[in-house]
Amino acid sequence: MNEFHTNTVYDCSVIELSRHHSQRKGNLSVVENGDSIPFDIKRAYYLYDVPGGEARGEHAHKKLRQLIVAASGSFSVTLDDGNIKRTFLLNRPYQALYVVPGIWRTLDDFSSGSVCLVLASAPYDPEDYIRNYHHFLELKKDDTSLG
Repeated sequence: MNEFHTNTVYDCSVIELSRHHSQRKGNLSVVENGDSIPFDIKRAYYLYDVPGGEARGEHAHKKLRQLIVAASGSFSVTLDDGNIKRTFLLNRPYQALYVVPGIWRTLDDFSSGSVCLVLASAPYDPEDYIRNYHHFLELKKDDTSLG
């Protein structure tokens, strides 16, 4: 059985990013490969101007690891391992939600002007995505389906 099948929502957690504060100049948070996060970043992208009431994500990954950050504003991330769901409110740019493989994620409740920054462990690979929830549930049950 690989980690896709054994990972649960409890393998995901909020990570505090380093914060540097200057009374005069504001704040700075740092993310560095091999230091502050549990994987090397191979891709970064961000979501913005998400219309009110819309959801993003609504998929799982077979191997990809991600850090999800509310760079500005706020939104909710609901994680689902096929048995348990956990919802996280992200609203601090120095906090990142670490999401492991085999977890369905839905992002919603975006505040006006919010920006969602995603740091990923691999370049985009359409074969790594599971976009159908019922298929996701079947894969979670079948420990031979992903090799």
